[in-house]
Amino acid sequence: MSLTSATRAGNTVLTVGRRIRHFRTAAGLTLDQVAAQVGVAASQLSLIENGHREPRLTLLHALAEALGTTVADLLDESPPSRRDALEIELDAAQRGSLYRALALPTVRPGRKLPMEALEALVGLHGELARRSNEASATPEEARRANTELRRDMRVRDNYLSEIEDAAEALLAAVGYTAGPVTHRTVERMADHLGFTLHYARDLPSSTRSVTDLENRRIYLPPQSIPGGHGLRSLALQALAHRVLEHTRPSTYAHFLRQRQEITYFAAAVLMPRHRAVEFLTSAKKERELSIEDLRDAFGVTHEGAAHRFTNLATSQLGIRVHFVRVGRDGTLYKGYENDDVTFPTDVTGAIEGQLVCRHWTSRTVFDHADRPGEFHQYTDTPSGTFWCTAQIGTGTGGDFSITIGVPFADAKWFRGRDATSRSVSRCPDLSCCREPEPALAKRWQAASWPSAKLHTHIMQALPGGTFPGVDDSEVYAFLQTHAPDQG
Repeated sequence: MSLTSATRAGNTVLTVGRRIRHFRTAAGLTLDQVAAQVGVAASQLSLIENGHREPRLTLLHALAEALGTTVADLLDESPPSRRDALEIELDAAQRGSLYRALALPTVRPGRKLPMEALEALVGLHGELARRSNEASATPEEARRANTELRRDMRVRDNYLSEIEDAAEALLAAVGYTAGPVTHRTVERMADHLGFTLHYARDLPSSTRSVTDLENRRIYLPPQSIPGGHGLRSLALQALAHRVLEHTRPSTYAHFLRQRQEITYFAAAVLMPRHRAVEFLTSAKKERELSIEDLRDAFGVTHEGAAHRFTNLATSQLGIRVHFVRVGRDGTLYKGYENDDVTFPTDVTGAIEGQLVCRHWTSRTVFDHADRPGEFHQYTDTPSGTFWCTAQIGTGTGGDFSITIGVPFADAKWFRGRDATSRSVSRCPDLSCCREPEPALAKRWQAASWPSAKLHTHIMQALPGGTFPGVDDSEVYAFLQTHAPDQG
């Protein structure tokens, strides 16, 4: 059980205990009286009321009868009073890693603890959590969190079976059998989960979608966003939070993992495992694997198809692979590998923002921008020879390339394996492409003074808040405007 799951389970047990105590005191019964009626020791019942023991279902039935209520009332997730809610919140905070790291004693919120003191303690814990989140929301912490996530996905071969299963279960629930997943199919999925989709031109600028949990509405932009975020994918990502039972992120790393999981879920729905594997296996048998074909078969973006290929390549086809998204200037924005290709990294192990070798396919493809379709190239590197296929796209930040690469031995499964383009990369050897030609350096070193472009995002702290980068005031005002009871 994860820490988040364990905390949630602990809160549930304590809530049940508090509700039992609430109904017992409301009935004017003592612990001894109720314990005698249900056939347990008073000490055992006390442990249940204080959340230290989970009652069996048979005991819950007996307690409900003794207290003149129902099992449903005892299992209601809402605390029976404001004080109980505060005690449960304090208990959860003191069991969290943030408080445990302080090595401070645990406060037992007995009935003698004044309400004002309880309010103050809960408030202090909330402020401690907020400041901790702000302190961790720095570029360095974000890069470390992203690096840890990338390493974890490498161990998993970028494949999450539990999310694959959840995606296929939802597809089956709405009767999907084959073909591209249409907007109508996504609407049926939302309806199956009890939500409706709405398109809003005034969606807050800091959001990609907004979910109104009270009125079960998901708000989306009225048209696709440049850069590949289709409306189907955005809607599925919003639904994924509900399917995967996400709780509000407690750290930036938690937020980042949730973001990765919902993106994965959307891809697993748009390119279902059983259909995608069937398609790719047939193509491999014919030695005609192609990211373009995968893209066109399921009606997704080229980047989406490339990402999805990395999910299935190793786990389902036995092919080790790497993926990169690189800007025209060589900046590495995203990357994944389990084929031992060597990405440039900083001292923390992060790859984001690093410059890839000028001789890699992800950069040489820009020299062939006039060629239709994918560009293929073999590259000899210190880690071995890799065959790569790349295509150029254009987003709000300019041109970028999407590249999928595999070790030389696996090139035989792909269309384009007969590529004649070949390059040699000696990076990280500086003489490969980082140092200027000696003659040019001699001519211009003392005569040049360029003005460097400052990448301000490197200097800034990450936006704070529960959902980093989201303006809460905009979101709340938007929801208030669009709530059904506002007409």
